[in-house]
Amino acid sequence: MFVDSHCHLEMENFDKDRDAVIRRALDEGLAFMLTVGTEEAYFPKVLSIIERYPQVYGAIAVHPHNGADYTDRLEQVLTPLLAHEKIVGYGEIGLDFFKNYSPREAQIEAFTRQMALARTAGLPIIVHSREAKDETIRLLAEHAGPAGGVIHCYSYDVATAKKMLDMGFYISIPGTLTYRSAAVQADVVRYVPTEKLLAETDAPFLTPEPYRGKRNEPAFVKRVFEKIAQIKNLPLPALAEALLANFRQLFVKEKL
Repeated sequence: MFVDSHCHLEMENFDKDRDAVIRRALDEGLAFMLTVGTEEAYFPKVLSIIERYPQVYGAIAVHPHNGADYTDRLEQVLTPLLAHEKIVGYGEIGLDFFKNYSPREAQIEAFTRQMALARTAGLPIIVHSREAKDETIRLLAEHAGPAGGVIHCYSYDVATAKKMLDMGFYISIPGTLTYRSAAVQADVVRYVPTEKLLAETDAPFLTPEPYRGKRNEPAFVKRVFEKIAQIKNLPLPALAEALLANFRQLFVKEKL
């Protein structure tokens, strides 16, 4: 009963074998996957996928890389789609000051406006934050809604995790936890209470060991679960049950 709380099944990387990818995930024991559409071109594909596969839920929004593209027109496109019964989150949104594909001010404006839209829709937010922890924390404190959310693909330290947890956010751990360089991330896993953890692949990106170098896919989330269980000294079935409950609590609620 594993859950991949963040993947991108709508991306072109899966166009040739999406059915097989989802079948492998189910065969590996996944109960649910959350596929996250990050720009307008992907929104119809997200809806098509979640309508076809009972085990796949969706989220849509404009990624900070595309923050400069967030306009009134695009907000009008997004708004009615958020009422779909299987759109259970708003994201991924946030700030990326590492690549700066969109100007910082454009990212901040898009992040702020989209938090307001998510708040109106009553959806939890999925937050992308890279090299922007202080500004992310400030904006979340000022604008995040009561539905809460998750810090996706968490890459900061324990001190920052404490601040995110104090605001009620979940922390989602990607496959990079399996890398030799993941000492800080392992400390975060030790620190964060199990009831506030999620696991993800971010597929097709961030492939875990021992599959590194290949395209990532949701079936590989089991490797993340195994590493978390090892670090927290928990039986794998108990961890899987706890993180499934977290996913239900944050995203799916009474829809299941």
